[in-house]
Amino acid sequence: MRRSVIGGAKRSSLFLLNQAHRSLLSPSPPPLHHHLGSSPSSSATALLLLLRRLSSSSASSPPPPNMSNPVTVQSINPKVLQCEYAVRGEIVNLAQRLQEELKANPGSLPFDEILYCNIGNPQSLGQLPITFFREVLALCDHPTILDKAETQGLFSADSIERAWQILDQIPGRATGAYSHSQGIKGLRDTIAAGIEARDGFPANPNDIFLTDGASPAVHMMMQLLISSEKDGILCPIPQYPLYSASIALHGGSLIPYYLDEETGWGLEVSELKKQLEEARSKGISVRALVVINPGNPTGQVLAEENQRDIVEFCKKEGLVLLADEVYQENIYVPEKKFHSFKKVARSMGYGDNDLCLVSFQSVSKGYHGECGKRGGYMEITGFSPEVREQIYKVASVNLCSNISGQILASLVMSPPKAHILSFPSLFLLEMNLMNHILPRKTGFLNLWRGVPRLPEKAIKAAEAAKTAPDLFYCRHLLNATGVVVVPGSGFGQVPGTWHFRCTILPQEDKIPAIVSRLTDFHKSFMDEYRD
Repeated sequence: MRRSVIGGAKRSSLFLLNQAHRSLLSPSPPPLHHHLGSSPSSSATALLLLLRRLSSSSASSPPPPNMSNPVTVQSINPKVLQCEYAVRGEIVNLAQRLQEELKANPGSLPFDEILYCNIGNPQSLGQLPITFFREVLALCDHPTILDKAETQGLFSADSIERAWQILDQIPGRATGAYSHSQGIKGLRDTIAAGIEARDGFPANPNDIFLTDGASPAVHMMMQLLISSEKDGILCPIPQYPLYSASIALHGGSLIPYYLDEETGWGLEVSELKKQLEEARSKGISVRALVVINPGNPTGQVLAEENQRDIVEFCKKEGLVLLADEVYQENIYVPEKKFHSFKKVARSMGYGDNDLCLVSFQSVSKGYHGECGKRGGYMEITGFSPEVREQIYKVASVNLCSNISGQILASLVMSPPKAHILSFPSLFLLEMNLMNHILPRKTGFLNLWRGVPRLPEKAIKAAEAAKTAPDLFYCRHLLNATGVVVVPGSGFGQVPGTWHFRCTILPQEDKIPAIVSRLTDFHKSFMDEYRD
């Protein structure tokens, strides 16, 4: 009974406050007895008068500052302001505006389409997904169709068999459930087996963290290694801007080492030593070395002897080696061969107690090009159990990476074997087709090598326009031809040199037009600004 009275009293109090608030908002509030009955209590009357006075007082007071716009550029995290990501920067924004202009007013520009060569996003430019991968994903996401007779006619036997194998590794066969924070154990087993087959050295599934593409893995390591601006990361120039962006966001210092353009963007250990010593002389604690191999945006492939020198450098200087190896399937020169840094380190006799090494891989590149599925992983070796526990904690904050990406990562590292495939093999046909098309595209663009550098007149014109010369060039190129490339300054370059970065991912039949437009524009540009 007591509970009922107390509950009733609370409800009455809420009702009185609600009605009092309504009366304050009314231009001419009705008499108090209209709400409270013919015998209003003195306490309710006092409450109403108090609320009226408070309302009147607050109405005459000026509003707190910045309430209408609490977030400004000046008030946000300055590390965000320092962060830049060139492949989706100013030039791409301009391209999107021009694309809207073409759509609204066809024929209004000197070109009929925008040709995007700014980013490695193959399927957006017409590259078809690998059927085997997509069939396995579809079957895993909708396993009830696996037992249906129609499925045998719609899906290959290889895809059905692999889907069953993967589903047996997923608890409850639930692709919509959270997984272990490092990723599904069975998929990590598969990836470890793929690494071992590639390198010839054992791989431990407990060293593998599945992530939403390689980018989150890079951010995790920067978060682990950087505590202040006094922590530095040696990073190649040119570099993929993920690294400069993540170092800035986490508040560290990027220590540049310059790749040698004259030797095909070679990595000289003498340059690493020079930059390391200079950074240490400024009081910066250099924590890690980033190596992108095969290179992005430069495309170089390191020789195994060069990799050995880099491993020795990291061991001697006590640096974590961060090996970005996401382009390992994109090598189109017969005499070049990919060697993982883990394979090189193990072949030198270095184990977990000798070198801290993190290897990054992604499903976004290579012949598969599954950027939007956001699959990838990092393999970490050489870290103490205490540090590994902290890495796991950071991974746990995000619960887990997406399951489709996890499945794709396992497929990329364990593709179908030719001798067990049903015949005919669509997988081999599609893979070989992509591995022939991409080198042909590269060959087209190689015809454009050796172009002369920007003349001084063009550099001065850019300075007059208060913009960088490479951005000036890329903007003129876009406005004249519709070809979208990225200024080299977004990737870093030797001071006083100017470049642009161009991908080869548009459809093959578009490549000749791109080369032609580039060639004609460059000639016209050089004629206009020739010294």
